[in-house]
Amino acid sequence: MTFWREATPQARRALIAASLGWMLDAFDVMLYALVLTAVREDLGLSEKAAGGLQSLTLLASAAGGIAFGVLADRAGRTRALMLSVLIYSVFTALCGFAQSAVQLAVFRIGLGIGMGGEWASGAALVSETWRERDRGKALGLMQSAWAIGYGLAALVAWFVQDIAGYGWRTVFFVGVLPAFFTFWIRRRVEEPAVWREARQAPRRVTIGQALSGSMLGVTIAVTLMNAATMFAWWGFNTWVPSYLRHPVAEGGAGLTSGKMYWFIIAMQGGMWLGYVTFGFVSDRIGRKRTYLAYLLLAALLVFVYSSVRAEYALLALGPPTAFFATGFFSGFGAVTAELYPTAVRATLQGFTYNIGRVASAAAPYVVGSLTASAGYGTALSITAAAYLVAAVFWVFIPETKGRVMQ
Repeated sequence: MTFWREATPQARRALIAASLGWMLDAFDVMLYALVLTAVREDLGLSEKAAGGLQSLTLLASAAGGIAFGVLADRAGRTRALMLSVLIYSVFTALCGFAQSAVQLAVFRIGLGIGMGGEWASGAALVSETWRERDRGKALGLMQSAWAIGYGLAALVAWFVQDIAGYGWRTVFFVGVLPAFFTFWIRRRVEEPAVWREARQAPRRVTIGQALSGSMLGVTIAVTLMNAATMFAWWGFNTWVPSYLRHPVAEGGAGLTSGKMYWFIIAMQGGMWLGYVTFGFVSDRIGRKRTYLAYLLLAALLVFVYSSVRAEYALLALGPPTAFFATGFFSGFGAVTAELYPTAVRATLQGFTYNIGRVASAAAPYVVGSLTASAGYGTALSITAAAYLVAAVFWVFIPETKGRVMQ
């Protein structure tokens, strides 16, 4: 890959750090969806309560993302990244000690705060160390690490629960391992030069100045667009494992536990390709056209996936559905980095990304509630409509491809 060889060593290390942080974030967060059936049985949770716990996690991640965005602008990208990884790792392990829904909720809130903080600091770190012509590719690779983390979570949950027979608590205990990654970040990753220069500027840009004029409307559109995509993604992915395992007589696909894990892993292959492809395509034809293509195809494929029950159809549809229904997230870091100046970049990236999580926090609860009353097909198809809504907001968002960092 020419763009990788031409990058500076600092840029490569920054991308590795942010990618590993995001991968381990996905690993820790998605363990919950993969052990949800066992957790519900052990703690006596209803579908609404189980979805509500995931919604609490997303609300906490919104607060964490906004707070860590401010921290990253003031204290540095790498410091914020290290702290976020440490927080979500410790609280994931604590989930394994939960004896009630309340205790689990407290630990999931702590995990969410760290989860939200990782993206805000990592996206700013990568955006500021890579050239504008390769920024989309770099952020696409960073975002693709989520699929790897989700796939690893499925493998670990399968091995610990189904093969070793240790139970869901041990699955969460494994989630503390990412904490050790912070030592490497501290030793090897520097703060971006553009951030250091901005800190020394005699007159710094304020958030009010960055959002003056037409930028306020653009920021609202970007935030609402991301909110719709986050609602769709979390509503769909929180309940897909349960849908695949649920008995056919009760509206599910009726897969065995082992098959469910492999179906999820297959979807992560499509998800990873979607993330990476988006970065390359958007660097060539632009952020806006690529986003619209992915969102419209995501709406179609999620609706079809939610309507079928045959194993072969679910296996065949899983990777392309994940490809289009997830890959567009690679573009959000590039779009927001190119919209806002350095002094407030991480703050506004964290704001626009994580306010979206406030809306998405309702998704696990809404889909879980609809599952109980109307079945999985109807509940999951609601997320397809959310992808269409997200596409509409691109009418108000400008093309940012090729912009030099302000």
